[in-house]
Amino acid sequence: MIFSDKLVQLRKKAGWSQEELAEQMNVTRQSVSKWEGAQSVPDLEKMLRLSELFGVSTDYLLKDEIEDAGCSIPSDKVTMLRRVSMEEANAFLSVKAITSKLIAFATFLCILSPICLIILGAVSEAPEYGLADHVAGGIGMIVLLLLVTIAVSIFISSGRKTAPYAYLEKEVFETEYGVSGMVAERKAQYNGTYTRSTIIGTALCIMALIPLFGGAVFNDENELLIIVMFSASLVIAGIGVFFFISSGIIWESYDKLLQEGDYSKEKKKTQPITTVISATYWLITTAIYLGYSLSTNDWGYSWIIWVVAGIIFPAIAMITNLLAKRK
Repeated sequence: MIFSDKLVQLRKKAGWSQEELAEQMNVTRQSVSKWEGAQSVPDLEKMLRLSELFGVSTDYLLKDEIEDAGCSIPSDKVTMLRRVSMEEANAFLSVKAITSKLIAFATFLCILSPICLIILGAVSEAPEYGLADHVAGGIGMIVLLLLVTIAVSIFISSGRKTAPYAYLEKEVFETEYGVSGMVAERKAQYNGTYTRSTIIGTALCIMALIPLFGGAVFNDENELLIIVMFSASLVIAGIGVFFFISSGIIWESYDKLLQEGDYSKEKKKTQPITTVISATYWLITTAIYLGYSLSTNDWGYSWIIWVVAGIIFPAIAMITNLLAKRK
């Protein structure tokens, strides 16, 4: 039995695809294919690595007359990881394409939710409109709660649709032959759309301040005008966030399947602690925002809490990652 045949036999015994063996050997799949097709032979260093990987001697690999492998693949080398098929990968990408827009829209609704309350609150303070405070507050809170309810329903529905694929974010896994190549190709094709969406989102978030400052320039003493301009700023910022989230979720779906970026195998090992801290941080932020806003009824300025929280969060995330790596 020649080397190429032995390599095929050992690889199949280990339950690996050519792509998986290539990953173990830190070579391309084409290199493994050439070895198994007797088109080339690994160098000495690679041969020693194969010997170690499959638990066989180099003599067995190199000498055609030795037929008995006597191999014992180390238990820590045998992959027991979940395998992602082409069908499953395509289904995941399709679900993410749909839910990305739904989640972005739900976030947009959350940003818009306090606008009615803010505007009616300003209107009630102007005697000429004759709108009572309790009526303005009641209507504003009803609209706010309706929009938040719709948004939360969308979040829950989207979460249920993506729940079967949660392991892609948390666990290290293997992909069947051709999956990584397909995902990498689709990611490359989407790169232009992702870049444009990021630019548009960034531009809109920056331009969102224009209506607010514009209102102050025209008449800084007209509180109702300032509130309306501030609301317009929220709408523009919300549209910008929509672009960020919808494209970002799709981009992350590619990273999850390729196990790159924030979803690399190394980062998945530290994910549990960072996930808990992130969730706790934003829950506390939400509690502070609602507690302050409801107690003071100062919805026109309490949104600054989110800005401050967003600025502080990257520092907290960095510290958390450093602590996780030390452990």
